[in-house]
Amino acid sequence: MKTVFIKDLPNHVGEEVTIQGWMFNKRGSGKLWFLELRDGTGIVQGVVFSKDPDNDPLFQKAGSLTIESSLRITGKVSKHPKLENTYELQISNIDIVQISADYPIGKKEHGPDFLLENRHLWLRSRKQRAIQVVRNTVINAIYEFLNQNNFSKIDSPILTPNACEGTTTLFEIEYFDLGKAYLSQSGQLYLEAAIFSLGRVFDFGPVFRAEKSKTRRHLTEFWMMDAEAAFVEHEENMKIQEDLILHIIKRVLEKNLAELTTLERDIEPLKKIASPFIRMTHAEAMKEVREMGSQTPADHDLGGEDETLLTKKYDQPIFVEKYPAKVKAFYMKRDPKNPDLVLCADLLAPEGYGEIVGGSQREDDYDTLLARINEHKLPVAEFQWYLDLRRYGSVPHSGFGIGLERLVGWLCGRKHIRETIPFPRTIGRLRP
Repeated sequence: MKTVFIKDLPNHVGEEVTIQGWMFNKRGSGKLWFLELRDGTGIVQGVVFSKDPDNDPLFQKAGSLTIESSLRITGKVSKHPKLENTYELQISNIDIVQISADYPIGKKEHGPDFLLENRHLWLRSRKQRAIQVVRNTVINAIYEFLNQNNFSKIDSPILTPNACEGTTTLFEIEYFDLGKAYLSQSGQLYLEAAIFSLGRVFDFGPVFRAEKSKTRRHLTEFWMMDAEAAFVEHEENMKIQEDLILHIIKRVLEKNLAELTTLERDIEPLKKIASPFIRMTHAEAMKEVREMGSQTPADHDLGGEDETLLTKKYDQPIFVEKYPAKVKAFYMKRDPKNPDLVLCADLLAPEGYGEIVGGSQREDDYDTLLARINEHKLPVAEFQWYLDLRRYGSVPHSGFGIGLERLVGWLCGRKHIRETIPFPRTIGRLRP
């Protein structure tokens, strides 16, 4: 018998096929059992009918199945009698792989702590599966866009000898006889080295921040796509980011309408996203949020509540650019029109979601970068290799990083990004 995936059943109407998966749900009455079956590619209803249910082994076997039992099901594919573009399996045989024990996640409401303790099982639910499908589409769309735009994938190290984003949020470990090492906060510095070989590069992997934050936007381990490009300056850097986000939205709307429906995501706001994105300076953004009631000092970084205020006001993504240098990283290039500001931009997603991309033009002058390292009281010896990049063929260059979980959270309409990563790590959660 031909074994197929559920997603391919429309290609086999009238044929008898076998699917392999799990029983998601079951209901029945009298002479009928309706089994909801899933295999990772989709869900289909399997129908078992018997004229003599008390003496029918197949009907009895169907009745014995428990939620999440693993099965090989054979049956004839047919169109659903009432629903368009929906198919059923008229079951002729059930091969039980394993009868599941009493499944702990039921139809009743469960609290977030219970669901996170059982994350290994919660992933099987309709909505959690849908989020991971969208996440996969986003990842593939990022690769597709970057490959089409001359970026090469470079793998940066996870173990590093120094900080990229700030020494207060480092996870520290002992590294054999070499002293302290740290889990990477970003692959950016290493990508900067790679642009002198490949021109445009990116990495995509886990990064770590030992930030004691409990907000809905923070994880201690998350996935970041960092990109760097030679001969790209501030304006072009933002254009690349804008085009990438538009490409991702296009792919998600093309491929994941079923998943977005499962998530009850209103897609109209996503369909409205268009170029050009809104642009404002940090000073203009602070003026707006302070007029809306924010108490954040005008020369400070935008806080999460500030981003929420701003992004609920507009229905398009917002580039907030040219932040005060004192609140940004040492490697950002100063604005030639105002050296108190840096040529950077954070891209904020609408609907109250806030920052999804952060980027800047990098300082490309050796002496200036050395001065910045000293100003930030960073160990010059540890950054000598990074300074070398400004000694041997330095060029203007820029880069940006996308937080995958924040981006997926916005696209899926989730309130907390802990749902957008398979196994979230927060300051209070290390298991499962």
